[in-house]
Amino acid sequence: MKVLITGFDPFGGEAMNPAYEAVKLLPDTIEGAEVIKLEVPTVFGKSIDVLDAAIAKHQPDFVINIGQAGGRFGVTPERVAINQDDARIKDNESNAPIDVAIKADGAPAYFTKLPIKAIVENIKAAGVPSSVSNTAGTFVCNHLMYGLLYLIDTKYPNVRGGFIHVPYATEQVLDKPTQPSLTLEQIAKGLEVAIATTVTVREDAKIQGGAIA
Repeated sequence: MKVLITGFDPFGGEAMNPAYEAVKLLPDTIEGAEVIKLEVPTVFGKSIDVLDAAIAKHQPDFVINIGQAGGRFGVTPERVAINQDDARIKDNESNAPIDVAIKADGAPAYFTKLPIKAIVENIKAAGVPSSVSNTAGTFVCNHLMYGLLYLIDTKYPNVRGGFIHVPYATEQVLDKPTQPSLTLEQIAKGLEVAIATTVTVREDAKIQGGAIA
């Protein structure tokens, strides 16, 4: 059994990206599954191409993409990705698409294939803040999540996958005193639990995880 887990390179002027830095801390085997770690570019289009090539090469059973969401308080599995790019800032190759469909032949939205509510409960039980997120934004994180689920729908039907956002790492908020953060070790612990849950849980927990707004 194989799990491909990806993290983005730094973007938006940050010196680091906790997504991939935490991924690098993960063990190479979790619950008997081989963990394959991959850095992907924070670039529209190219991020999906890199992911597609990695799936074709490694033939994983599960794919989990990790991204940074500065301002969030915990590790947040995403419920849904929408077929829309609408960049507030430029990506790492100066692309800034506005109101552009990610895939012309894709669905308006795709829902995660991960057991996100079970993941949240297990991460919290491990002492790390976590909650379900109902928006992956409209930047490269949503772009890659949508791209992954599009690939699963059209090319890799036996793969289960989804996306998890993580907050700033503690090192990033030294000059952002009002921003929440977790240590890289806490983030990595949350991701390790997310992988363990993904490979062992087939049916997601039927528990409350919604939001009013």
